[in-house]
Amino acid sequence: MAADVHDLAPHHLPMFVPSADGSDPLMTIMLVALIVGLVFAGAFYLHLHSLPERLAHRHHRVQFDLVAIMALIALFTHNNIFWVAALLLAFVPIPDFFSPLQSMAASLSRMAGRGDDDGGLASGADPDVEADPHSGTRPSGATEA
Repeated sequence: MAADVHDLAPHHLPMFVPSADGSDPLMTIMLVALIVGLVFAGAFYLHLHSLPERLAHRHHRVQFDLVAIMALIALFTHNNIFWVAALLLAFVPIPDFFSPLQSMAASLSRMAGRGDDDGGLASGADPDVEADPHSGTRPSGATEA
């Protein structure tokens, strides 16, 4: 090997200088590092993009589907406002307005003499005898349960 080196060349060449056969070890190391870095960066990017969806799923939010759709839109369109909105929706609990309204409706229907689950009859009434809707009282044939 010493006979192949030119007289003016230094006797000790650094490792990043390619050899005469064309192999370049530094380029090979950097290529592998670049590929591994891109894979890790892509995995981190996808993990970060799924953050609002995972938060909404973990906290059992009602708006989970909306958060998931907004995160997908942000992923495919690269509009970050969708991701920020999905993150805010995942953190903020939307109050349940329908449960109290359904409870009020059921209570009012019981007070009016119309049951929820027995086809408009008061609870405990005889199905053969219908209640008078205008008087609020039962006919004489109805029995109290």
